Amino acid sequence: MNIMEFVPSISTFLVTLISIYLANLPHLAAKTDGFSVDLIHRNSPLSPLYNTPHQETPLTHFKNGFERARSRINRLNSNGNNPQSDVLADNGEHIMKFSIGNPPMDIYGIVDTGSDLVWTQCQPCEQCYNQKNPIYNPKSSSTYTDITCNDSPNCHDLLGTVSCSAQSLCSYTYGYGSNDLTQGVLAKETFTFNGGVSFQNIVFGCGHNNTSGFNENEMGLVGLGGRKLSLVSQIGSSLGNRKFSYCLVPFHTDPTIVSKMYFGSGSEVTGKGVISIPLVQKEDKTPYFITVTGISVGNKFIPYSNKSSSSVLEGNMFIDSGVPPILLPNDFYNRMEQEVKDAIKMEPYQDPDLGTQLCYKSNKILDAIPILLVHFENGAAIPLVPSSTFIPPKEDVFCFAMAPTPTGADIGVFGNFAQNNFRIGFDLDKQVVSFEQADCAKNN
Repeated sequence: MNIMEFVPSISTFLVTLISIYLANLPHLAAKTDGFSVDLIHRNSPLSPLYNTPHQETPLTHFKNGFERARSRINRLNSNGNNPQSDVLADNGEHIMKFSIGNPPMDIYGIVDTGSDLVWTQCQPCEQCYNQKNPIYNPKSSSTYTDITCNDSPNCHDLLGTVSCSAQSLCSYTYGYGSNDLTQGVLAKETFTFNGGVSFQNIVFGCGHNNTSGFNENEMGLVGLGGRKLSLVSQIGSSLGNRKFSYCLVPFHTDPTIVSKMYFGSGSEVTGKGVISIPLVQKEDKTPYFITVTGISVGNKFIPYSNKSSSSVLEGNMFIDSGVPPILLPNDFYNRMEQEVKDAIKMEPYQDPDLGTQLCYKSNKILDAIPILLVHFENGAAIPLVPSSTFIPPKEDVFCFAMAPTPTGADIGVFGNFAQNNFRIGFDLDKQVVSFEQADCAKNN
């Protein structure tokens, strides 16, 4: 073969390789470098969970939120550094609406920064929970593609149990706690957001066996964790970065006002007044761990650890958008609660419905609550205003939006009560999370 014959052969080979590579990347059908989506609160009239037999009152919503947070910590103790979300009945705090397939079918997925897999129930449902909305049928979509066992690395990117079916399809089992799990096959599909921003070849779980704590209003989950198969990681290859941010409206806001989530360009949280802190990499790259050194109540600083050593455990809390309260290790919480009691010159309110939670019965209590400052390892601090630290589960009753972790846990949860009215931005490439105070109800 002479040189002129050899060059075209190389060119053809390279074009083929590039074509295969591009075909396996999620890419935009509608050109954009960033977009936003609405996050619908589960108690909003816009939510499919609204006005159902399971709808929560403010009291049950408050109490159930604390139970969900404790469940995550319990599994953190049993699984090492792996606090993936518990999925309990009607537990979604915020729901993202998007569409999959061609023709597109609407999906309402629970937003979860504590897991990675994006999944929905699929026909045929061998053992599925009842679902009120139609179940996605892959045979009805022209853009659905199964992932085979030879589709490396997609078949092995999921942290969970992956196996090869008799048809050489990539089968998965993904658990969330107790007996809550989804089982099915990994596949690729077109995802469409906000009425027209589409991504092709998104890897998702087509769940044919989904059991236990799910209920008829839930269509699946949107995993936003730090691993390769999370939604933010997958669409990052098309947007040019793995960035996302959100701005959550407070608990007591008009439920028709939606929160917002931003991806790619426009999701950056930068500028004057922005507080940035490092994310801590642990063995499990799914959760977003941060290091808290302590919390100030007024002018009194309460250290995270009461031990003589000045060092603090790196990654001692994780940011969780899916549960409401802040949970703190027992000793830290007890010292915090006492300082808060000392700072509020009122008598705590006892109510059997609220158990041992620190509460006050007064419509003027917010004026008496000091601002709390959360301190981080790099010297930064963010304020928690009274409306984020005391929440009304009943009329004119306000309760402390923090609680102790289950006995023995030394890892805390930074829940969404404390995240309200902040624009919070995650940069997964730089491993940084940034906070900016905002009026999320107006800015959205």
